[in-house]
Amino acid sequence: MKRIACAFAMGLLFLLAGTRTACAGVLTHDALIKRFPSPYIVGLRDAALPVWPVFKQNATANELVGYLFESIDFAPVPGFSGVPMNLLVALDPKGTFLDVQVISHHEPVFLDGLGEAPLFNFVGQYRGLSLTRTISIDTGSAQRGTRDGGNAHIDGVSKATASVRIHNQSILSSALKVARSKLGFSAQRDPDRIARIREDVFEPLDIEAMQKSGLIKRVLLKNAEIEKRFDGTAGSGLDPIALASPDERFVEIYAAYLSVPGIGRNLLSPSQWTRLRDRLDAGDHALLVISRGRYGIVPDNFTPGTISERLTLTQGGLPLEMRDMNLDFSVSGQLMAPGDTLKVFRVIGQAGLDPAQPLAFSLHVTRLKGMIYPERISQTVKFDYRLPERFVIPAEPDNKSWTAVWKQRWRELAVILLGVGTLFIAMGKQKSLTANAMRFTWFRRSYLLFTLFFIGWYAQGQLSIVNITSVLQALNEGRSLEFLLYDPVSVILWAAVVLSLFLWGRGLFCGWLCPFGALQDGVATFAERLRIPQIRIGSGLDAWLKWMKYAALAGILAAAFFSSDASDKMVELEPFKTAITLNFVRPWPYVAYAAALLLANALVYKLFCRYLCPLGASLALLGRVRLFAWLPRRAQCGKPCQTCRHRCQYKAIGRDGRIRYDDCFQCMDCVVIYRSDAQCAPLMLEKKRGRTIPVHVAAHKEVQ
Repeated sequence: MKRIACAFAMGLLFLLAGTRTACAGVLTHDALIKRFPSPYIVGLRDAALPVWPVFKQNATANELVGYLFESIDFAPVPGFSGVPMNLLVALDPKGTFLDVQVISHHEPVFLDGLGEAPLFNFVGQYRGLSLTRTISIDTGSAQRGTRDGGNAHIDGVSKATASVRIHNQSILSSALKVARSKLGFSAQRDPDRIARIREDVFEPLDIEAMQKSGLIKRVLLKNAEIEKRFDGTAGSGLDPIALASPDERFVEIYAAYLSVPGIGRNLLSPSQWTRLRDRLDAGDHALLVISRGRYGIVPDNFTPGTISERLTLTQGGLPLEMRDMNLDFSVSGQLMAPGDTLKVFRVIGQAGLDPAQPLAFSLHVTRLKGMIYPERISQTVKFDYRLPERFVIPAEPDNKSWTAVWKQRWRELAVILLGVGTLFIAMGKQKSLTANAMRFTWFRRSYLLFTLFFIGWYAQGQLSIVNITSVLQALNEGRSLEFLLYDPVSVILWAAVVLSLFLWGRGLFCGWLCPFGALQDGVATFAERLRIPQIRIGSGLDAWLKWMKYAALAGILAAAFFSSDASDKMVELEPFKTAITLNFVRPWPYVAYAAALLLANALVYKLFCRYLCPLGASLALLGRVRLFAWLPRRAQCGKPCQTCRHRCQYKAIGRDGRIRYDDCFQCMDCVVIYRSDAQCAPLMLEKKRGRTIPVHVAAHKEVQ
């Protein structure tokens, strides 16, 4: 059988190597025109970027209203089916979402589960939101629909929290990439990770106090310093004034973060402050720069409202555009003197300026050599400006990435880790666990209730064959597996399952950690209490029926590689989504199917798990790497005693007493019998004879 497991693994590798596909957008120009009909005009696709400009006729001209693109071209984030969702996103020139539409997805929870309407409603909430805002997904009602300052709270979807977070990541990641390329956004910084200005911090300060506290930056450059920078270049010695008066002022610069209330309100009159705020959009920043001396921050022929070539700004090595706001302001006479140059520059919110990080200004000084076609020689003088911490609100926690999900669910994860740890300890101490039949029964029933109610219905921790097919599809297409991390409960459970496969085989999950399996156990217990007669399937038929789950597994894996639509339908063989994830809130055929399986379970114990479950089949194959045959056996087991075999409801014990671990769910009933001198025939016989029977076979040795 181990050869079968190896063949299974090799087959998967063959499929992975031989069926690679690439993700790409699917909408044509004609399809986009149908989605955005007149008065919109969809332009031709950008030659360098898969983006379509959208125009709207305004009088005699066509006005650019935004850009269209498919998320899969920029951020093919796999969903839980392993296939990336694809969304059509429309951004306006300022980085505001005009629309978000679902083109395609394969999310199990929205396919005949909750239905697609909640997904469409979710993505519709992005309309009107700006990329400069922190977009928080809420499942509670405390902040639903609120949009304050740099934050926007939108409704999540109950029972689909991880899926909508992946959609959110796909939407924002793709939009940021387009905005950086087409709208001049910061090339690296995520707007959700940017600090914000404190609007509530203000104290009256004079110019001297503002300079001492770092609110105003003063830079004095003398002629000698500038001349020194040109030493060894073709521009050396070209400035006679600098040579004649080396200690005289070349330029003196004052810089301040004017849009910060604690600065702007101290430098401007109330009317000027109001005028400035009215000219700034949400997220924009205004920087005041004053210069005096013989070299100004803008040339004499500078055009108001444009960009200065002499003074530029970067942050973190990334250029930030500063555009003159053409404001005729004056400030306190202590700071500005006649003849000085005052400019107020705007940095738009989409540029990604972070007020908590240093601003790096560069003053470019150019000299000309020659008369007709002069050679331009430039040197750059850099100076930094940093806003004191008390004037900024630190960046909001990253609410898009998987790390935020883990932090938000740490209490659930702690309980699950404690529960899984308890189970592992119990399995390791099986001798003491099974010494008392009544105590063991209560432990098992209590744990199955924990699995059903907390892991399953509350924490949504039902593992599925979809988890395996999604990983295989992602690997096949060369995509990241990061999408798995958006469901931390499943990550923890899968880690426990993988470890248990090496130690004990497939039984730990199927017998203890599967919520649907726990539900079936509960139904079987009630059926027993109601004295519903049980159907015992013969060993021969049982052996044939168990092959059905392997056939189902093969079909699903094949469909996963060659037809996502077929795979989506075939995984419905599992009733997990209906019974556990969606609490039977689905169209009636799915509910009827799940209910039928539970009713059948009342007659044939664990019918679905034993004969139909593709996840159980995969775990049975993977469980062949098991290191231990850990359930204890005696020489008398099977020869002549058949007690455990007859009582094993999974038919996992052969006539010779050997346990077939592929079929064993680790219910431990046989171990309870093994240790009970009231149930185990060899122990009962020896007790009657007045002596103790020796254990001839150790727990870690399987009888052949």
